[in-house]
Amino acid sequence: MWHKPQLLNAIADLLLLVGAAALLAAGAVWVVRVPSLPVKQVIFVEPLAHVRRGEIEQVLPSALRGNFFSLDLEAVRVALEQLPWVRKAHVRRVWPASLEVKIEEHQPVARWGEGYAEMVNSYGEVFAALLPESEMARLPLLVGPPGTAQEVLQRFAAFGKSFAAIGETPVQVSLSPRLAWQVRLGNGMRIEVGREHPKFTVGSRLQRFVEVYPTLVGNLPVLPAVVDLRYPNGFAMKVAGEGKGK
Repeated sequence: MWHKPQLLNAIADLLLLVGAAALLAAGAVWVVRVPSLPVKQVIFVEPLAHVRRGEIEQVLPSALRGNFFSLDLEAVRVALEQLPWVRKAHVRRVWPASLEVKIEEHQPVARWGEGYAEMVNSYGEVFAALLPESEMARLPLLVGPPGTAQEVLQRFAAFGKSFAAIGETPVQVSLSPRLAWQVRLGNGMRIEVGREHPKFTVGSRLQRFVEVYPTLVGNLPVLPAVVDLRYPNGFAMKVAGEGKGK
C-alpha cells in the first residue's frame, strides 16, 4: 500500500472529508444548544389595527423556545394565527437576535348570520372576533347557510352596483336554505328577489325593477315596504298596512 501514492492520497482525502463532516456536525449541535444566541426582540413590520399587545404576549412565550437557530418558526406562526383578528402571519429570522413578523389582519366587510361576533372578511371568510358596537352596527348584515359566505358576499357586491343606479344601498342580503335571495335597502324596503332561474335570472329581475324605479316606485307618496320580484313578467309591491298590488 505504501508504494501506491494514489491510494494513499485517496485515503487522505477521505479522512479529511470525514473530519470536516464531524466538525460540521459538532458545529450544528453547538449552534442548536448554545444558550448565548437567544431571540432578543420580535419586530412587527406593520402597525396593527385590531390585534392587541396583550393578546400577543399571551401566545408568544410558549412558542419562543430555543435560540436564534433552533426556534421553530412554524410554531410561532401557528400561535399567532390562533388570535381572532389574525388571518395570516409570516415570520422570519433577522440576524443576529430578532424575529420579524408580518401579520395580515382580517378586514371586516359585513356581519355574518344572526350572531353578534361573527363577521365576513374581504375574502368571503367567516371569522369570530370582537368589534365595538358602534363599528359593528355600521357593517351590513349577510345571512346564509353554512359555507355560503363567499357567495353571499359576491351577491352583496353585485346588488350594491345595481341599486347604486337609483341611489340606494343594500344593508342586508340573505340567502335562504332554499337558495332564495332577499335584499333589505337602507330606506327600509325589503326586496324578495327569489331563486336563480335560467329563463328569468336574478340579475334580469333586478335590472327590470331598477329601470322602472324612478317613475313607478320612487315617485310614490309612501315607499313600499316589500317588493316581490318573483314574477316572470313583473313584480308586486306592498305598502305597510295595505294589500298587495302589481
